[in-house]
Formats: sequence, C-alpha cells, structure tokens
Amino acid sequence: MEKEEYYEQAINWAKQKGFSDIKANFGDYEPPVKYTSENRSFTPDITGQKRGAKSFIEIALKTDEIRRRITKWKLLAQLSAIKGGRLILLAPNGHKSFTERILKTHNLSAQVIYLTSNS
Repeated sequence: MEKEEYYEQAINWAKQKGFSDIKANFGDYEPPVKYTSENRSFTPDITGQKRGAKSFIEIALKTDEIRRRITKWKLLAQLSAIKGGRLILLAPNGHKSFTERILKTHNLSAQVIYLTSNS
C-alpha cells in the first residue's frame, strides 16, 4: 500500500478537525518544510495550524524501514512539542497495531487515530 492512496482522506480529516494553513507532501498543496536529523532529511506528510500551534500529521503505514520511521517520528514529536502542537499518526486499517507497537517500544509521544473510510 502506498501513502498516496490515503492523502486525500488524511487532508480531509485535518480540515474536519479544524486545522488551517494545511501543507501536504501531495498534489497541488504547498509542501511542508523539510527537516534534517542524523544527516537525513525528513518531510512531514502533512502539517497544519490549530489555535496557533503547529501539528504534524503522518500517515502511519507498516514498513521495513523501521529505524528511519522511528527517527522521523521522534524528530516530529520533538518539533511539535516545541511548537505547541502534537504529532498525530493516522493509521489505516491493518496498520494501527504496528504503529502503537512502535510508539510503545520506543517511548514516542503521539496521538494515534484510526483512519477509517469515514474519517
């Protein structure tokens, strides 16, 4: 499964939850700012503002590149805390347990939302 399949649904979710100034690594949207950590660049899937705080929204899919995913989520969790926002992981069907296991194992702070077809 590719992330691109979920971007529209994720962006709609963010809009429904009241996020503004949405930037996305998708379609005609302005791309989010790229960040660097451990000599690697990471671009958030989606960013948005809510009540003056910047949050990072990631589409959480299973991957074999777990170390890279952990590094990205740690970076985004730290940045969201600094900016007064939060890291939100949207987990489609079949990916929620994987996502929650990574968060628990690596003590990462993020909100996991189950991304259903109605989200």
